[in-house]
Amino acid sequence: MAVRYFTDDCTYRLPQKRLTARWLHEVAAGEGYALGDVTYIFCSAQRLLEMNRQYLGHDYFTDVITFDYSDRKDARIVSGDIFIDVETVADNARQYGATTLQEMRRVVVHGVLHLCGQGDKTPRTNAQMHRKEDKYLKFWEDPRQ
Repeated sequence: MAVRYFTDDCTYRLPQKRLTARWLHEVAAGEGYALGDVTYIFCSAQRLLEMNRQYLGHDYFTDVITFDYSDRKDARIVSGDIFIDVETVADNARQYGATTLQEMRRVVVHGVLHLCGQGDKTPRTNAQMHRKEDKYLKFWEDPRQ
């Protein structure tokens, strides 16, 4: 099972891809799942807006869209495609006082948490999502945790 990285209509390159993939395997394991095939596609704001309109019927910009192909019930393996708008991530980083890389890591783990079944549409599930993001992001501060 593999984590793959591609770009579509942008030139973004995620640093530390192998370390990130290992981290994501640990995140899935921490949630009680095995990481299957997960593909990250980094793209422009316009590209993700088009996808948001076409596939979800939403007419607004977003930082991430996750297409879940997981088999969580039988094999407990999570797989999917995670599209990330690099422009919105950079805008959000400035808004939240984070670096672009810090915000990108948050969005990267956010997508995997969705694959593990974590929602974020209600105030309660959104708060749970943020707590889990924070928990797993501590790895980058101290990988021994």
